[in-house]
Amino acid sequence: MTHDDDDVDRPEYSVCQFFKTGEYEYVRRGVYAEEAMTALGHYTNSVAAKCGMVVRVIVTDGGDNCCAEWIEGRFTFPPELVEEQKRREQMQ
Repeated sequence: MTHDDDDVDRPEYSVCQFFKTGEYEYVRRGVYAEEAMTALGHYTNSVAAKCGMVVRVIVTDGGDNCCAEWIEGRFTFPPELVEEQKRREQMQ
């Protein structure tokens, strides 16, 4: 996450998943960064995501800034997650 160290220690993060129908669902609200990132991993690897029912998952902070984004099987933000995904793909 691209935040000051103080921000990570506040429960201000939300995780939202978007469905191919255009609907969306907040699956976490007002949680700490660690829980938000754990949820991001869960929802991007869910059966619904693998089947294409979930097409986007985002993590936002208390200011509604996007901290992480996954779209249709690929991380698009932040660059650290994009690079990590590339490294994992090269190892396979």
